[in-house]
Amino acid sequence: MIRKNQFFLLLLLPALSLLVLFILIPVGQSFYLSFHRVISGLPQLGEAMVGFENYRDLFHDPVARHSLWTTVIFVGVTTFFELLIGLFLALLMHRHFPGRGALRAAVLIPWAIPTVVAAQMWRFLMNDAYGTVNYLLFGTETASYVPWLAYPATALGAIILADIWKTASFAALLILAGLQVIPPEINQAGLVDGAGSWQRFRHITWPLIRPAVMVALLFRTIDAFRVFDLAYVLTQGGPADATNVLQLYGYKKMFVEGWMGYGSAISVCIFTMALFLAVVYVRAVGRRLLEARV
Repeated sequence: MIRKNQFFLLLLLPALSLLVLFILIPVGQSFYLSFHRVISGLPQLGEAMVGFENYRDLFHDPVARHSLWTTVIFVGVTTFFELLIGLFLALLMHRHFPGRGALRAAVLIPWAIPTVVAAQMWRFLMNDAYGTVNYLLFGTETASYVPWLAYPATALGAIILADIWKTASFAALLILAGLQVIPPEINQAGLVDGAGSWQRFRHITWPLIRPAVMVALLFRTIDAFRVFDLAYVLTQGGPADATNVLQLYGYKKMFVEGWMGYGSAISVCIFTMALFLAVVYVRAVGRRLLEARV
C-alpha cells in the first residue's frame, strides 16, 4: 500500500511542480512585492520595506475605488445575463429536434474564439466611422453615427455586451451537463400527473440543476472578476476611466507607471476577493449537493 501511494505521488509530481512554478511562486512574489516600494524604472532605489503603506494608499485611492465599483458592476451584470441566457440555451439544446447537434456546435463558437480576437471583432462592430452596429441603426446617415466606445456609459455597456456574447455559451454548457443527468422518467411522471411545462421546470428541473447553476455561477463570477483583455483591447480603460476595471488598473500601475509594489497590492486584493468568493460559492454548492442527496 505504501509503495502504491508513493507511485501515485510520483505520477502527481509533474503537475504539482507546474502548480508551484506557475501559481504558488508568482502569488508569493506578489505578496512579497506588495509590502515593498519597488519602482521598475529606478532599480537603484532597491526594494524598501514599507509594510502596509501600499494597502493604505490603495484604500485612499479614488481611482482604485472607482475601478472596484466598475468591476462590481461588470461582474454583477455579466454574470446575471450569462446565467439567464445560458439557462435558456441549455433548455433549448436539451430538447430533441432536427439540427440539435449543429445548434450545440454553433453556440460554442463564441466561447471557442480567443478573447483578444473577439474584442477586436467587437471593436470593429462598434467603430464610429464604419462599424456594423451604426450601419444597422442609421444606414448610410453617417452624421448620426454614435462613437459607442467614446462615451462612458456606452463604452462599459459595449464591454459587458461583448463578454455576455462570448461566455454565455460556457454557462449553457455547464447547465446542459446538469440537465442531461436528470432521469427522463421524473419529467414523464410529472407529465402523467398533469403538471404543465412551468410546473415541471419549477418543481422538478430547477431543484435538480441548481448545483450545476451554482458551479456556473462560481466559474463565471471569478472569471468576470479577473477581466482584463476585453477592457484592454476595446478601450484601454477609457474614456475617463469609465471602463478601468481593477485588473487593468493594476496592470497600468505595474507595467505602465512602474509602481511594482503598489500594483502588486492591487493584485493581492483581487486574489483575496476572488478567493473569498470561491470559498463562499464552494460551500454553497456543497450544501446544495448534500440537500440533493438527502
